Amino acid sequence: MEGKYASDPEWASIQPIPLNDGSESGAMPLATIAYSDEYLDATSYLRAVMAANEMSERALKLTEDIISMNPAHYTVWIYRAKIVFALEKDLIDELEWLNRVSLKYLKNYQIWHHRQVLMASREHFPTLPPKEMDFLMEMFAQDSKNYHVWTYRHWLVRHFGLWDSPREIADVNSLLNSDLRNNSAWNHRYMLRFGPRSEEPDAGMVHGSGPPAKKGRHDVVDEDSVDEELQYAQEQIVRAPENRSPWSYARGVIRAAGRPLSEWKDFTQKFVIDKRDGQGQLVDVEVKSSHAVEWLADVYAQGGTAPDEAIRMLNLLKDKYDPIRKNYWNYRIESIGGQVAASA
Repeated sequence: MEGKYASDPEWASIQPIPLNDGSESGAMPLATIAYSDEYLDATSYLRAVMAANEMSERALKLTEDIISMNPAHYTVWIYRAKIVFALEKDLIDELEWLNRVSLKYLKNYQIWHHRQVLMASREHFPTLPPKEMDFLMEMFAQDSKNYHVWTYRHWLVRHFGLWDSPREIADVNSLLNSDLRNNSAWNHRYMLRFGPRSEEPDAGMVHGSGPPAKKGRHDVVDEDSVDEELQYAQEQIVRAPENRSPWSYARGVIRAAGRPLSEWKDFTQKFVIDKRDGQGQLVDVEVKSSHAVEWLADVYAQGGTAPDEAIRMLNLLKDKYDPIRKNYWNYRIESIGGQVAASA
């Protein structure tokens, strides 16, 4: 049956290039893909216009049709971007079309790369379009942990220098208030507050390619900002003590500031409470957060200040609160024991 492009007078000047699955050379294809007739028809014309490097309205419409059938076709996205710029199309119109496609195909990576290609044009977007963040929040309402959207937002922050934008931290706060276990939001918060503010290739942490002792550590920090973020982390820990996310965030903040973990000793002890009898003998331990136990183990182990207490915390993790990592806790216990023996 003749396809819609083959029967369309607008395409009469184009000789379609059919799919070559190897059978023309006499080879027998092992596993052919069952493309629909409509898709085979459209892509045969795509090959032809791409071979001719055609930049036209009809080619642009063709890319839209193919994307509607296969939004993961990365080649057609690259071709579409070339046409959009060649024809000097209104990029706001392109973004509005892209919004509709994005909401239909939530997990598609190519959509977000295309958006980044558009937004990277300083000529068209010297500043962030006013509706851009509203749309991203609309996407997060569908899936607040969508990796592609977060990666794109991370890029936006670096591209437009939005680290201190009130909108950025307000949106992160909103997402964490809705789900304080959203690791993507915690990661974005850390990037805003303590990520590198330059074109360093490793956008995750400062000194990312440096020696281990320097990774993640800032040469100069805003102590007020550090205090604010640690206070925020404590507030979220109180809401859900077993949620690992704010504990990990606090470790990152403390490392960035070059402060010791012992700074949080009093706070973490609120979640690991020793029960003693009238003679002061330990009879039980009330644990409200296994992450607090791990934190205290690290505090006691640092510098060998209280190795026995460190081992006690690690045994709690090994035997009761995190037995899935029993081998790791045993390794930690043996390491501390070896250090004690070596210093005796």
